[in-house]
Amino acid sequence: MSFGSTSGGSGSRTSQRTFEFGRTHVVRPKGKHQATIVWLHGLGDKGSSWSQLLETLPLPNIKWICPTAPTRPVAIFGGFPCTAWFDVGDISEDSPDDLEGLDASAVHVANLLSTEPPDIKLGVGGFSMGAATALYSATCHVFRQYGNGSPYPVHLSAIVGLSGWLPCSRTLKNRLEGSNDAARRAASLPVLLCHGLGDEVVAYNHGENSAQTLSLAGFRNLTFRSYNGLGHYTTPEETDEVCNWLTAWLGLDGSRS
Repeated sequence: MSFGSTSGGSGSRTSQRTFEFGRTHVVRPKGKHQATIVWLHGLGDKGSSWSQLLETLPLPNIKWICPTAPTRPVAIFGGFPCTAWFDVGDISEDSPDDLEGLDASAVHVANLLSTEPPDIKLGVGGFSMGAATALYSATCHVFRQYGNGSPYPVHLSAIVGLSGWLPCSRTLKNRLEGSNDAARRAASLPVLLCHGLGDEVVAYNHGENSAQTLSLAGFRNLTFRSYNGLGHYTTPEETDEVCNWLTAWLGLDGSRS
């Protein structure tokens, strides 16, 4: 992972802190616009890294929005500042969750999607910490609110997470059991999770446990793919999987075989 800095961007205010997000990169659809996906980079990266890759994918009907996270001190690096969607001290199910940071990033993602045309399907995807933020956005969609109780304004049709993990996993199942509407939304939301067995940054078991937690909580349209020998990066085999899955679940024109 690289440790890039952000340029000036729009702020997302919470009750205590203001987060300054960096530059947003947009990849316009080359064909008929049918879906818009916000794609979130990993810790220390920036939006431009992924926009360059996404532009090469054979998905002409998708508009990609690639924001850049705020630069902030990150506990896992001893307080060293880098781009991060939220603070993290340890990548595990037992580490405390930075709800304020997660909510600020989920608000930023929803704001980016909220101005899309009403007939366009919306999704969130990401890599590593970006995948964690995408999954947090999925739970906001399911409960129709952020962690702080504010209403979540957009309807999501697809979630993709590569080499990531699920924040706030300890309370998810109990929260879903308390709401029939939320359980129904969870059951119908398509989710694709991919993880390398050789991941040296976010251990494979974190990805596998996250998939199991989501499945047991009631996310019935969840697909989990593992890759032998894959470390903390992506490969053509994995991006092909993402392309085929998005084409099928979003009903995009020009289906691939």
